Amino acid sequence: MRFFSSTLLGLAAAISLGLSAASAAEISEIRIDWATYNPVSLLLKKEGLLEKEFEKDGISVRWVQSAGSNKALEFLNAGSIDFGSTAGAAALIARVNGNPVKSIYVYSRPEWTALVTRADTGIASVADLKGKSIAVTRGTDPHIFLVRALADASLSESDVKLVLLQHADGKLALLRGDVDAWAGLDPLMASAEVEENAALFYRKPENNTWGVLNTSETFAAAHPDIVKRVIAAYEQARQDAVADQAALKAVLVEAAKLPEDVIAKQLERTDLTQPTIGAKQRETIAAAGKALQSAGVLPADVNIDAVTAELIDERFAVGQSQ
Repeated sequence: MRFFSSTLLGLAAAISLGLSAASAAEISEIRIDWATYNPVSLLLKKEGLLEKEFEKDGISVRWVQSAGSNKALEFLNAGSIDFGSTAGAAALIARVNGNPVKSIYVYSRPEWTALVTRADTGIASVADLKGKSIAVTRGTDPHIFLVRALADASLSESDVKLVLLQHADGKLALLRGDVDAWAGLDPLMASAEVEENAALFYRKPENNTWGVLNTSETFAAAHPDIVKRVIAAYEQARQDAVADQAALKAVLVEAAKLPEDVIAKQLERTDLTQPTIGAKQRETIAAAGKALQSAGVLPADVNIDAVTAELIDERFAVGQSQ
C-alpha cells in the first residue's frame, strides 16, 4: 500500500509538471504594468527588453498603466495583468484581504510619500490635522503612511475627514483648496513641492515601504520560468537605470509629462540599488502591518508575520540560486 501511494504521488507530480509545461507553452501574451512611481518599469518598457526576451517564443507583451498600488492590485486580483508594481505594505493589505498576491522583486527603496499641505493652511505637524480634510488613495503606501502618522500623534482616521481620491486628483484637490492636506505620492508630490511651493510638513523615510513587483500565486505556480525571465529583464533595466541616470530621467519626464527639476526631485529620494527581496522587506512590511493592526485598520486576529512570509516569495530573488 505504501508503494502504491508513493507511485500515485509520483504520477500526480509528473502530471502536474506536464500540465505546467503545457500551460507555459500556451502563453501568447504577458501583461505587465508600468507606473510613474516605478521608474524602472518605464525604462524596461522603453528599452523593449521584455519584447526582445520573449519574441523567440512568440509571446507578446501588453503594457497597462497603474495609477497607484490599489489599481495594480485590483488588476492582479481580476487577472487582467500578470505582473504589477506596488508598495510592499499595500501588497500585504491585499494579501490579508484575500488577494493571493506574491511579491517577487524589489524595483526601488523610495521615499515616495509624505504628508503635504499648502502654505496658507497653517498646518505644521500631524497634530494640526485634527478635524481637517485629507485627500488619500486608500490601500496605497500614502494611505498606510498617513494612518501610521496619525497613530504616532495619538489620532486616528475618525479624528480627520478622509477624502478618497486617486493620487493625481488628490494633488489637484489640495492645490485647489478643496482639502487641507494630501497624503502625497511621487512624482506628483515632487511636482506640488517644486512647482506649487507645497510643503512636505511630515516626512519619515523609514515608514515608506519598498517598491515591489508582484504576481499572482497561480501565475507563479504555473509559470515559474516565465517569472524568472521577467525578473531577469527587470534586473537588466534596473542596472541600466543605475548606470545611466540621464536616460532614466528622460524616460520619466516623457511618461509623467513633468519638468526635469520635478523628476530630479523624485529620483534624488529613490534608491534603485537593492533589488533582492527577502529579510529586509519582510521586516519593513511586517512593521507596517503591525502598526496598521494597532491602529485598527487590520483585524487583531491576523498573524502579520505569517501573512508577510506568505507574501514574500524568495524563490525568484535576484542573487539567489535558481
